[in-house]
Amino acid sequence: MDLSFIQFLWFILIGVLWTGYLALEGFGFGTGMLLRILPRGEKDRRAMLNAIGPHWDGNEVWVLTAGGATFAAFPEWYATMFSGMYLALVLVLVCLIVRICALEWRKAINSDAWRNTWDWAHTIATWIVSILWGVAFANLVQGMKIQVLDPSGNVVPADHVDTANLVGDQVHVLTGGFFSLLTPFTILGGLVTLTLFLSHGALFIAVKTAGELHDRAKALAQRLLVGTIVVVAAWALWANFAYSNNPVVSLIPLVIAAVGLVAAYFLLAQGNEVRAFVAHFVAIAAAVAFIWVTIFPDAMESSIDPAYTLSLAQASATAPTQGIMTVAALVFVPIVLGYTIWAYKVFSKRINPATIPDGEVGLDMKKIRQFDTV
Repeated sequence: MDLSFIQFLWFILIGVLWTGYLALEGFGFGTGMLLRILPRGEKDRRAMLNAIGPHWDGNEVWVLTAGGATFAAFPEWYATMFSGMYLALVLVLVCLIVRICALEWRKAINSDAWRNTWDWAHTIATWIVSILWGVAFANLVQGMKIQVLDPSGNVVPADHVDTANLVGDQVHVLTGGFFSLLTPFTILGGLVTLTLFLSHGALFIAVKTAGELHDRAKALAQRLLVGTIVVVAAWALWANFAYSNNPVVSLIPLVIAAVGLVAAYFLLAQGNEVRAFVAHFVAIAAAVAFIWVTIFPDAMESSIDPAYTLSLAQASATAPTQGIMTVAALVFVPIVLGYTIWAYKVFSKRINPATIPDGEVGLDMKKIRQFDTV
């Protein structure tokens, strides 16, 4: 089955949506992971949370849109991926919910124990979700134990797979189970997103804060970038030469990502954290492009037999559906981009922990328990 232009277009658009999510929410996850490491007191923690406060919920829109676009444009891809990775994605969802609760409820009660509890919950949740996203994307590159089943639930022999009539009669299913998703390659992929988000978060805090917190974030980002470069290089080279469907073309985004990370390191060494953050942002975008080029023209590759691989053409929705979606995307994607740029411009001022008021924040726990609203 040949891939049409509109199918290719939606494959690219979904990649753009994932780029927006990982590059923007990546520094939010990094900030959360550093919440118990970088600060030296409550004002530092409040400054870090204030830095991501205006943006984290808007950044979550990107992943919702990416999932929705996959569901509408490539329903078989969505069904196979979300059912096969069900437990992992439920864990991601739980972590994201815990993170939201931590961000919204931390300031509700004036209690050190209350704040510390939510800070730890926030930190642990972001560490877990940062690893899981990398494991998930590494599985797309490596391939999973996918087979094709008939309506009775029996495995279809590889030489009997009907590539032209899969939806309804024959469907792709992950038959390996949850632990089949964990391999040395995918675990290293989890470390890739972990290190990328850590360095991205440290750079963001260096860009958004002033004073001693800024200096510590800048120094930490410099150290983290060394580890990030090593981990990303090891995984990307492994992916390119062992699993890429297009090993020559995928070298282009790989090189761009490498240049972006190295440039971020040297720009930070020169004292320019803003340009270093931009270079790091470009590196994450190139990393997503690398994954997309690596798997193309497949949506999900089978590690059992190439005949069980789900191609983009097989996974695609009908042309009229994708046509309607294209019109909607032309209207709403520029709006989302415009709002995002506007929000970052409005909240571009640096935050100095020293200027945060000393006053108590939140309600008194004893008064709440006594139903005293005074």
